Amino acid sequence: MFALREDYQRILRLRPRPAWASVWHLWRVAIPRRSIAGRLVHGQVWRRHDGRRWIYKKFIEH
Repeated sequence: MFALREDYQRILRLRPRPAWASVWHLWRVAIPRRSIAGRLVHGQVWRRHDGRRWIYKKFIEH
């Protein structure tokens, strides 16, 4: 028996990621959050959704 991709998506309730999920957004954080490196970040940060949770990176001005 072979399962089609649509069957897997229906069974696992997988949905394609929205376009904005793979893009970093400049965001203002009032409550400190953990960055990718494990450090606390606050103020202006880069934020991206990986499908399960938000990922944060420190924003460095040029």
